[in-house]
Amino acid sequence: MKHLVVFLLLIATPVLADREDHERARRALEAGEILPLSDILAVVEAAHAGRVIELELDRDDGMWIYELEVLTPEGQIYEMEIDAATGDVLEIERDREDD
Repeated sequence: MKHLVVFLLLIATPVLADREDHERARRALEAGEILPLSDILAVVEAAHAGRVIELELDRDDGMWIYELEVLTPEGQIYEMEIDAATGDVLEIERDREDD
């Protein structure tokens, strides 16, 4: 029985972490600390054609940063960092692992 409880806790941990991340993002949006995701996706689309395949919202040195991976129609992956408060593109870098 003890092993079952440990197993259930292990499989539930990612779900709880995701829920916490969503709540953190929602609070930041409601407080006006970040732009809506739709605004950020418009910035991404203007900077690079492609599909967002990964997205994270992190706090770094007191700044909210969206970190994204974009898959282009040619199959290349670009990593982007965008200031979540202003929508400014901070960095665009081609992921060399896709070569």
